[in-house]
Amino acid sequence: MTSVSTQLLIVLIPLLLVLPVVEAVEARDEIAVFLCMGLSITGICACLVISAQKRFGQVSPPKTF
Repeated sequence: MTSVSTQLLIVLIPLLLVLPVVEAVEARDEIAVFLCMGLSITGICACLVISAQKRFGQVSPPKTF
């Protein structure tokens, strides 16, 4: 069984290789690209965590307020 970091690399490397090269015309464009990449990576990590929790039966029931 591979570790989560290895699985993350297996997912991210092909995504980064497939993405076209983005040329930042201004600093705002570059900042926006980095923020979007950060949010995308965070979303992928969240999905991996939920998937792992479901696989190993560690998902707690939702809290009701």
